[in-house]
Amino acid sequence: MSNNKVTVATVWLDGCSGCHMSLIDMDERLIALASQIDVVYSPLVDNKTYPEMVDVALVEGAISSDEDLHKIKMIREHTKILVALGDCAVAGNVPSMRNPFSVKDIMDRAYIENVNVQPQWPDQIVPKLLPVVRPIHEVVKVDVFVQGCPPSADTIYYVLSELLAGRQPVLNTMTRPGA
Repeated sequence: MSNNKVTVATVWLDGCSGCHMSLIDMDERLIALASQIDVVYSPLVDNKTYPEMVDVALVEGAISSDEDLHKIKMIREHTKILVALGDCAVAGNVPSMRNPFSVKDIMDRAYIENVNVQPQWPDQIVPKLLPVVRPIHEVVKVDVFVQGCPPSADTIYYVLSELLAGRQPVLNTMTRPGA
């Protein structure tokens, strides 16, 4: 790893991975970015431990579990520029559709009512759900908001390019919710 490269992390909270698919859709532009960045943490790479300090974190998904809550606070503490990537991170989007219902009702529906064999709430692996799903900015400071479901590869490339150039991306003509 070269010391003059910008460290980048990508994180997946409660979402569908569509933003990560758009990231991969940058195709050959990823190779061009490789000379300027080191991806130090991501569900797409093998490193399982978030580094002590990351320059830019692209965070996809909303905060819906105690695991998400712990993770986003830790990421914020160890990240210089936090990017809320996509409508789930920016506004809660699809994961927040459960907000009108209680956690008990959701868990009963998923693990009791719709199960034929051994209906029971999981007590391992599945993180405890929070009472409501929240967008990232309701929990930690967000530096850049990138709307879209998912944002296009062109938009993500633009955001990364602007940040690498030391500029704040201006996205008001490039993005809108759900597009």
